[in-house]
Amino acid sequence: MISQLKEKSDIKIFILYLMKQIERPIDFVTLNDIVVQDEFVNQFDFMDCFYELYQSGAIEKTFSDGEELYSITSQGAVAAETLESNIIPIIRERSTRSALRLLSFKRRGAKTGCSVTELPDGKCAMSCSASDIDGEFLKLTLTLDTRRQAELMKKNYDENPELVYRTILGVLSGDINYLADAWINDEADDACDGE
Repeated sequence: MISQLKEKSDIKIFILYLMKQIERPIDFVTLNDIVVQDEFVNQFDFMDCFYELYQSGAIEKTFSDGEELYSITSQGAVAAETLESNIIPIIRERSTRSALRLLSFKRRGAKTGCSVTELPDGKCAMSCSASDIDGEFLKLTLTLDTRRQAELMKKNYDENPELVYRTILGVLSGDINYLADAWINDEADDACDGE
């Protein structure tokens, strides 16, 4: 597994790099989700570095329909372009892919839900769903032996519904490129750890 970015300068470059890849203004919560979702940066470091980038003029705030949005400035884009090679390629590639998946799911206006229900035989059912303006596009119920299993799966779905959805699509459609990419990256991470 690749370790977290610890140096403030690397974290700032990482944030600017992702904002440059996104190429559009984004709300703070979504930006936070994008930066921390792969666990290369922890929550507190993100908050600290984001604030410093904003204060330095590398990130600017705008308003759209009363919502605060943030985007990279030309100064921030130059810094990201100049220094992005400081971040190892595996981190850049994986985080960009994850960011674009998250944005794709959110752009649909997807609403998700997940619940755990005790069954009469002592087992638990974990049910998750996702819908957008066209209606429900995911409905899945699993019966599990323990509540602990069900709660863990609920937690994973709540944290990454778009990842779960795309993985299900990949497996059921037979298009395993998405999963193969994840396995290749995990193997590369393991190889880096072994060095």
